Amino acid sequence: MSLRIASYNVNGINSRFDVLSEWLLDERPDIVCLQELKAPQEKFPRKDLAALGYHSIWQGQSQWNGVAILSREPLEERRRGLPGDPKDLHSRYIEASVGDMVIGCLYAPNGNPAPGPKFEYKLKWFARLQKHARALLKSEAPVILAGDYNVMPTDLDVYAPERWRDDALFRPEVRDAYATLLDQGWTDALRSVFGDERVYTFWKYWRRSFERNSGLRIDHLLLSPSMAGRLKGAGVSTDIRAKERTSDHAPVWIELRDVPDPKGDSRARRVKRLS
Repeated sequence: MSLRIASYNVNGINSRFDVLSEWLLDERPDIVCLQELKAPQEKFPRKDLAALGYHSIWQGQSQWNGVAILSREPLEERRRGLPGDPKDLHSRYIEASVGDMVIGCLYAPNGNPAPGPKFEYKLKWFARLQKHARALLKSEAPVILAGDYNVMPTDLDVYAPERWRDDALFRPEVRDAYATLLDQGWTDALRSVFGDERVYTFWKYWRRSFERNSGLRIDHLLLSPSMAGRLKGAGVSTDIRAKERTSDHAPVWIELRDVPDPKGDSRARRVKRLS
């Protein structure tokens, strides 16, 4: 038996619900972190998701942002919003317990234009994430932090690095913030599985970016040490990105063993479905 956990920036949950529901029915992930709901709290399609077999918690926001966690098993909300700034009311972080696991779903700020106030907010938001992530590790609970980090960590994670040097998703300050997070003891699941292979999770709508595979890897699942030992496989459901009226992101997923591999075998299968 294994557990499949996914992250998907849906880019408008109601306008793209047909694509989302088709994917949920086809893939049947056990837990899903959704970002960029673009829906106020009362417009979240809880009943429709329940009909598909999912419990859900969410924090909506009109027009932009918004995060949610779906689970086939009951889940309990732990917090909404990162600690450290009570004035920050953006819907960018929500956290739940599912069994003995802690699932954090996040949608990091874009930060453009950089430099500027939006970029400074992004760096401060990441500092708060680092502090909270450190506390989660100290709890020794099995934790996954999944979502749209709006960071390309290395040159491997962007189709044309030279074009993105000054972008808020690729500036050194942001990549350093992500690296500092990993240095706490988190494992970047996709990079752990795919090694030096280029793999993307986002393609702009314009200039046939998807067809040319001019993509970015900005959606990540970070695993605490006990979860990293259970990693069995990972992939990007690129076929979903090829559909009509779909998000500019593709779902990213991992498979976990029920228990860590007793042999310490870190090998995991790599899957990228292309249409």
